[in-house]
Amino acid sequence: MSGSSLASRWNLDAIEAAYRDWKQDPDSVSESWRHFFEGFELGQGATAPSDDISAQTGVVRLIYGYRNLGHYLAQLDPLSDARASHPLLELSEFGLTPADLDRSFAAAPFVGLTRATLRELIDVLRQTYCHTIGVEYMHILDTPIRRWLQERMEKGRNLPRFSNEKKHWLLNQLHYATLFERFLHSRFVGQKRFSLEGAEALIPILETVVERAASSGAREIILGMAHRGRLNVLANILRKPYQELFAEFEENYLPQSQDGDGDVKYHLGFSSDRTTAGGAQIHLSLSPNPSHLEAVDPVVEGRCRAKQWLFRDTERRLGIPLLIHGDAAFAGQGLVAETLNLSNLQGYRTGGTIHVIVNNQIGFTTAPADARSTAYCTDVAKMIQVPIFHVNGEDPEAAVFVTELAVDFRQTFNRDVVIDMYCYRRHGHNEGDEPSFTQPLMYHKIKDRPPLTEIYTEKLILEGAITAEETTAMTEKFEGKLQAALEEIKTRPPEHMGMRGFSGRWRGLSPHVAHVPIKTGVALSVLQTVSDALAHRPESFEVHPKIAKLIETRKRDFDERKPVDWSCAELLAFGSLVVEGVPVRLSGQDARRGTFSQRHAVLYDMDSGESYYPLASIAPDQAPFSIYDSLLSEAAVLGFEFGFSLDSPNSLVLWEAQFGDFANGAQVIIDQFLVCSSSKWQRDSGLVLLLPHGYEGQGPEHSSARIERFLQLCGEDNIQVCNPTSPSQYFHVLRRQMKRGFRKPLILMTPKSFLRHKLVVSPIDELTDGHFHEVIGDSAVDPDAVRRVLFCSGKVYYDLYEKRATEGIRDVALVRIEQLYPFPLDPLREAFQRFRKAKEWIWVQEESLNMGAWSYMEPRLRTLISSIKYVSRDTSASPATGSRTIHVREQQELVEIALRGAAPHLVRAFPLQKRRPEPGPNDGRLQDQEQAVEVKPV
Repeated sequence: MSGSSLASRWNLDAIEAAYRDWKQDPDSVSESWRHFFEGFELGQGATAPSDDISAQTGVVRLIYGYRNLGHYLAQLDPLSDARASHPLLELSEFGLTPADLDRSFAAAPFVGLTRATLRELIDVLRQTYCHTIGVEYMHILDTPIRRWLQERMEKGRNLPRFSNEKKHWLLNQLHYATLFERFLHSRFVGQKRFSLEGAEALIPILETVVERAASSGAREIILGMAHRGRLNVLANILRKPYQELFAEFEENYLPQSQDGDGDVKYHLGFSSDRTTAGGAQIHLSLSPNPSHLEAVDPVVEGRCRAKQWLFRDTERRLGIPLLIHGDAAFAGQGLVAETLNLSNLQGYRTGGTIHVIVNNQIGFTTAPADARSTAYCTDVAKMIQVPIFHVNGEDPEAAVFVTELAVDFRQTFNRDVVIDMYCYRRHGHNEGDEPSFTQPLMYHKIKDRPPLTEIYTEKLILEGAITAEETTAMTEKFEGKLQAALEEIKTRPPEHMGMRGFSGRWRGLSPHVAHVPIKTGVALSVLQTVSDALAHRPESFEVHPKIAKLIETRKRDFDERKPVDWSCAELLAFGSLVVEGVPVRLSGQDARRGTFSQRHAVLYDMDSGESYYPLASIAPDQAPFSIYDSLLSEAAVLGFEFGFSLDSPNSLVLWEAQFGDFANGAQVIIDQFLVCSSSKWQRDSGLVLLLPHGYEGQGPEHSSARIERFLQLCGEDNIQVCNPTSPSQYFHVLRRQMKRGFRKPLILMTPKSFLRHKLVVSPIDELTDGHFHEVIGDSAVDPDAVRRVLFCSGKVYYDLYEKRATEGIRDVALVRIEQLYPFPLDPLREAFQRFRKAKEWIWVQEESLNMGAWSYMEPRLRTLISSIKYVSRDTSASPATGSRTIHVREQQELVEIALRGAAPHLVRAFPLQKRRPEPGPNDGRLQDQEQAVEVKPV
């Protein structure tokens, strides 16, 4: 039994039982209990009266009480006094009275204290848990972790004991933080910079993380943070040249020095190599981040995981994620909880994130009482049972002390840790904002409060650790350095700005898209090897009978050179890549089996539950194959995989949505990172999104991946949007992603009904030869006989094909557009030339008129032919009907109209059942009306 687990009055019986056990056999209880009972008997005699045991038990419970609740009495807020008492820490709560204060008790459960009077013990407890550090850790169920923390905190009473040299270093860090802000404030008047003033202790905290992590062997730290204090961190932690920072304010740098559109200065990323004071080398990388607070969190985690994988860092000590949060955002953004939930999952763990919260006790203009329903902004972190260190930001020594402890904890236990630095925001949300409009009392306190640098300088002068002349010299030296940098950029702007993204692991890859087709076929012998591996299982490994039959059928069909289906083509693509040395990583909700029970990339033994990965066991020298069932999240998981792709450009990284409809749960990641990464951040990604899409009568939540939204986001060759219609096309587009000399995100509309459709198969020779075709023409019809050409993309092709075959229609051609963006102009021009005798050119889509690809395709198709019509479902607010019966009738009519036509130049946006508006005061009933749309040439 651990002394730290004694929580309430019922523990009296437990203590007495432990005491009896100790009396009979001292070795039958833990070491801490042995010390406790030895000390107790030493003070009380061999026979302890029951009231003494009761008082002694109260003392043990008091120790636990301060460990558990002492943070409520800590002096954390620089702007307010601490609470004087807490009802659950009153002596009466533990069966004690003021008369006991000068009695001596055994205090062995408190580390480093054998005996003490109750008064002495309370003083020690308050020093440790109620000074300027408040700790929450008793919610952690892991006893060794609690004991480790107690050992580190209680022995030294949570009081930093720094040498004068270290105090000088700390004052220097505060000077850098303060003077940098003061310089910007005076030289660039009125410009937004989201000042760190009031939270300057962040700089020594981060510098401590860098020094401590490097000394423990870490090679990289990946940082993520929002705008507050970001420029200060760039300057003083990542050592971004002052010239570049000032040039961004002056905006007089050379136009050719910045690629793409860029972003505001307090969103940009940067990386640098640092040599620490101890001589260690460490790489720092600050990820670019939009104004969407906390959006960067999972991206940082994914980047760190990729770096650890490249380092072969199985202990996860070489790469450390460091996230800097605001208090309101940490409590308010759901992505924080999603990212915390990644921390201990097999496919996403990074060995612990160091979280630093700049707790300025306000969110824009919103006070904590209106921003959260919890006592602390950090309470959400308790769900993963990690220590939370609250610290007063105006005690910089305490801040550095808990940071050292936090880094050591992370490196020891490979778990997250939270530092909650209480501080304030000297100005408004930005420097042009007036905060006293909404927080007059808070800003009355802040107005006359001296900067932390002055407070700490005065403290050190009084201690005799430094002289006023030395601090003046510090100030003049740093200000001179800043002024020299400013003068330099006024006469000679920096020649290069930005992320310099195509170096290191990206060397050899180009930021520019090449549109030349590339061969992606695979030798039959390689495909045979992969097929054999897919059928192999360890000896005595019993899979489910249905899966065994599926595996046998796949193997037999391949051996007999029968056409392959969609899932088989996918596994062959993955297998061929890993055999060629290209790692593959796929994650998503139920990705191992596949949402539609189609993939079965992982097999499970029916008796033991043991798992087996066939694609990870093809050849001894193959690249890794990793596939993970993700947590039930879109935003965090997609952000994680995006981050992974940034730092592993030579891996095929894929994220699969359970249904394409759910991708909008990750819309922030798509909008703020995926589609604009090249332009804003000068960072490319080869991430693949697999989005099951297609109208099968499964309702509005299981039909549409919102292809129209992705197409609206297309520009400057930023992404690829494809809708392949055959297994071979899917095979080649996956391989093409890794065979070209550039990386751009690939958005794939993948099927549901295709997975078992009798027509959706491909001959094996289509896998061994050729490449991905952006457009597939119609070789089944005589081009001279064609009067109508239907352009389509995705599943609707097979509905049109089967109806055409059933009806014996010979004058309609079907042209499939497999790649929607970049727009395949030349292949489409060839299709137009082939059917030059056609009279009608029609775009056909399953989606409603205001959805799908029509609005994107129409102006582009008009560049090839002026008269283009469409067939689609009618304009609607919801992606699809919820009735399968209505769906079937809609689909039948849509296909019939596309193939047969209605009237000359007329194509109906044909709903089966129109929605009736609510009746107004003057219309008893409204008549349904068919809607006919005439599309004329421009």
